[in-house]
Amino acid sequence: MTTFEIPTVMTARLRLRAFRASDLDAYAAMQANPEVMRYLTMGRTSTPVEVWRTMLMSTGSWPLRGYGMWACEKIDGAVFIGSVGIFHPLDWPEPEIAYSFDQPFWGQGYATEAAGAARRWLFEHFPLDRVASFIHPDNVASQRVVTRLGAVRERTVELRGNTCECWVHRRPAAT
Repeated sequence: MTTFEIPTVMTARLRLRAFRASDLDAYAAMQANPEVMRYLTMGRTSTPVEVWRTMLMSTGSWPLRGYGMWACEKIDGAVFIGSVGIFHPLDWPEPEIAYSFDQPFWGQGYATEAAGAARRWLFEHFPLDRVASFIHPDNVASQRVVTRLGAVRERTVELRGNTCECWVHRRPAAT
């Protein structure tokens, strides 16, 4: 049996951790909301079976690539609020800092806090000079998140038939 460990990353308010089977109901409810899913890759809601597959893919990325997506929960109350991490399927041009949060948790700085923690973790553990965030051109809220993190819009790309802006996060200079 092969074992692997998905690291837990803590911020002031959040815990980034491995997905658990018990996350399915909250994650499926989140991904059944058209507002949450509007700007994501597929642009449509997901069924519980599709969400389960997403959780499996997120978990499976860790032993194959050494990084992946985390479930994100508030430390206070251990409430599941979304997902964040490094998304890198085979058809992606490069690793992506990706995030998605349930609508009740929008506008509270959680995306910036979680995405910043995921990016720090990636740069601490992998010798990458850059990582991307692929954002739908109309997703102004997500553009604000990556701008706060210092990412810069580089180009437009097509991913799975959708036009996205490629925002680049650069490795911080060594001090």
